[in-house]
Amino acid sequence: MKKKVSLKDEIIAYALVALGSLLFAVGDVMFVNPYHLAPGGVYGLANVFNALFGWKISVAGICMDIPLLIIGTIILGPRFGIKTIISVILIPIFTYILETTWGYAPVIHDGLYDTAEGLNSHISYIVGTGDNAIERFFIPDFFLNTVVAGLIYGVAIGIIFRAGATSGGSDIISMIIHKYTKISLGVLVLIVDSCISLTTLIIGDIRLPIYSIILIYIESKIIDLVVEGVTTYKTVFIITDRIDEVKNYILNDLKRGGTCFPGIGLYQGHERKMIYVTLDRGDLVKLKANMRHLDPAAFVNVIESSEIMGFGFKALPEEN
Repeated sequence: MKKKVSLKDEIIAYALVALGSLLFAVGDVMFVNPYHLAPGGVYGLANVFNALFGWKISVAGICMDIPLLIIGTIILGPRFGIKTIISVILIPIFTYILETTWGYAPVIHDGLYDTAEGLNSHISYIVGTGDNAIERFFIPDFFLNTVVAGLIYGVAIGIIFRAGATSGGSDIISMIIHKYTKISLGVLVLIVDSCISLTTLIIGDIRLPIYSIILIYIESKIIDLVVEGVTTYKTVFIITDRIDEVKNYILNDLKRGGTCFPGIGLYQGHERKMIYVTLDRGDLVKLKANMRHLDPAAFVNVIESSEIMGFGFKALPEEN
């Protein structure tokens, strides 16, 4: 049965969509665009069009996003909710406001100049529009700017995801290809975004796709951090002949549950018991510190768990 969402939760969700959309626009206009980076997605491609043809990022972005949403809805069905549509609309609005007020000037740089004379490494940007447009130059700090841009992008998209929305864009392309090829969605997203990043080679600087891909990596890690939180869990498989000692320690000292499986060794064919348990980092440290005392001959396999749902951990998702 679908749980009714309170008005307060809905207001918070829409506020998060607005905040994430604003942060995304800030990251794109103030950090990504001045360095001619293209970290995947529709707005990565819009940045390339801006550098090559001078098109506004907001206009190019929404001109690609809206058709993609329509095509995605036709092919994939009505899976894009109202929050995603609002995000797709808010991002170009915020981007347009920043483009017309802030412009494309960088926040991070090693100096602003009115001429490129005497500069060995520089990037230009335009101040003003029409007859009042002036070309200015700056000495770039690619690494620091990439790190900060990745942090802002990651927080922005993570907030949008937590609100139950997406930013649309190239993810829709990946979903459509996935429907017909059954290739992993994660692999497709990486391929599509990497291809968009490689379009920066047209601008003529080999550093641009490299820094764009680094930005994508940082962004993905921050998204996971925002969506999943800082708590990490480990899945532990323990094969032991002292099943009672290990079981009692997990139940009574760690206050955790688990599952016990019978198993047969491949080499000697002896039957042994195996315990499956999921622990946070602190409990894992305690278990490892006591395993030699509990069973010096135990075999312990620790696996990284990206997400744990169910009793005692994160709640199962609500029905959509």
